[in-house]
Amino acid sequence: MTTLTAPSPEEPMDPKRRQLLIASSVAGAAAGVAIAIPLLSSMAPSERAKAAGAPVEADISKLRPGDMMTVEWRGKPVWIIHRTPEMMAALKAAEPFLVDPHSERQQQPAYATNEYRSIKPEIMVAIGICTHLGCSPQEKFKHGGAEGMAADWPGGFFCPCHGSKFDLAGRVFKNVPAPTNLEVPPYKYLSDSRLLIGDDKA
Repeated sequence: MTTLTAPSPEEPMDPKRRQLLIASSVAGAAAGVAIAIPLLSSMAPSERAKAAGAPVEADISKLRPGDMMTVEWRGKPVWIIHRTPEMMAALKAAEPFLVDPHSERQQQPAYATNEYRSIKPEIMVAIGICTHLGCSPQEKFKHGGAEGMAADWPGGFFCPCHGSKFDLAGRVFKNVPAPTNLEVPPYKYLSDSRLLIGDDKA
């Protein structure tokens, strides 16, 4: 086995020795990367862990007012909406037409038992599955009949399977098949622009 020794300052390095030293350094770095990648990957939640309920982070920094994004948690779609002031105003107007306007049924954590059903009024978080038979409702955010809804539609969600309707807080309207509001999952803010879905422990 060849032992590499650094040349003395006054002695120039042999070109072959220089090549061997460089090759050894490159090989060592490559081996380090090859070990690090699987190690780091093993620390991230696996698909099985996510499906079993591992919390999921959501970056909402680019979510503009009026926009919605969807993340998956426990195999379910979780909607995150940045509500506009107009959307929030529509929530109060919709209350007389709702089954459970004050969220008295336990479908949300205590911190979401308010008229917005959320921690911050402008950010809605809800599981996007109809509480009737598990279909996924469609977004119908525009007020009135612009999206095929009735002229007095305040904006919200419409389930195409059996006609259930929900407002922009996920609260169910009266006289539709769905019996209850959309579920709000546990969640918390990691920062102003990052949410953790599936964990609300301090």
